[in-house]
This record gives sequence, C-alpha cells and structure tokens, in this order.
Amino acid sequence: MALTTEERRRQFEAEALPHLDAVFRYAHALAGDPARAEDLTQETMFKAFRAWDRFRPGSNARAWLLTILRNTFINEYRRRQHEGDPVDITAIEPHTVFGDVQDVDPEGRFFASIVDDEVLRAIRTLPVDFREVLLLSDVEGLPYAEIAEMVGVPVGTVKSRLSRARHGLQRQLYDYAVEMGYVKRRKP
Repeated sequence: MALTTEERRRQFEAEALPHLDAVFRYAHALAGDPARAEDLTQETMFKAFRAWDRFRPGSNARAWLLTILRNTFINEYRRRQHEGDPVDITAIEPHTVFGDVQDVDPEGRFFASIVDDEVLRAIRTLPVDFREVLLLSDVEGLPYAEIAEMVGVPVGTVKSRLSRARHGLQRQLYDYAVEMGYVKRRKP
C-alpha cells in the first residue's frame, strides 16, 4: 500500500531523523571536514527520504542510514579519483587477520569512555578502512555482523581492522593518556 506524502514524511521524521547526529558524526569522521560532513549528511538524508519506500519498518534505521552514507562517501571518493584528486595509498597499512580475537570487547568500552577532541583528531588520522570500523563499532555501537554487512567484508576482517585501529590509536594517544591520568607512564 502506497503512503501519502504526509504519512511518508511523518514516518521518515519518526524513524530517520532521530539518527541525524549519528549520521553527521560518521560523515565527519569519514570526511575529516565539517563542511564536507554537512554535505554528506544532507545528501544521505535526501537519498534516504527518496528511498523511504524501500526501508523495512521495524528494521535498524540507523544502520540503513549509515549504509547509505558510506555508499555516498565511497561514490564521492571514486568520483574525485577520476577528477585527479591525489590519494596517498602508501599510508594504508596492509590488512591482516588476527586469529584469536574474542567476542569480549574491553577495548571498545574503554575507548567509548574517553572519546574527546584529541581522540577524535587521532581517529581522523587513521586510514579510512580502519577508521570506519572503529567508528561503527566503538562510537555507534553496531555489532560486528552488521558492520561486516555494511562494509562488505567478513566479520574476521572487521575484527582485524578494529584491532589494528585501536592499536594505532594506543600508539598515537599514549602521551595524552598519561597526561590525562588514564594510564601510568611505562618505566624505561
């Protein structure tokens, strides 16, 4: 049964708009620039509204919106590549899969408790593959299986990228964590 324009608008406002902050946070982390993040957020919400008839009521609207955002970001990235925008491929570390990643996630809980501007700056320096799984897991709280589906990689790869992202952040933020009293300085 087709919805009237008013019913569609009301449903969209009720289901999608509560996730606007999450969409912007993820866009900002991916783009690294507030102006680009605003454009990506606007484009994502526009696409979501246009495709609202394909959204399954009762399903995870936030994951659906973040998937639209991710695809929009990737398409924009690809378009910019064709326009000659330089990309430093050497900055991306090789991906490996760690065999002994447990389902328990104490690092994720720790990172969630100390996220501030310094941490967000460090997150933005991570390669996109690592940054997006870290944000989707530790900031947005999505389960590994949903992230794997959104990103289009196996769950093991999500866990590997998440582990590598967290270790990279640990290296970058060690002095800051000592200064803030989160950890004690290691003895030489």
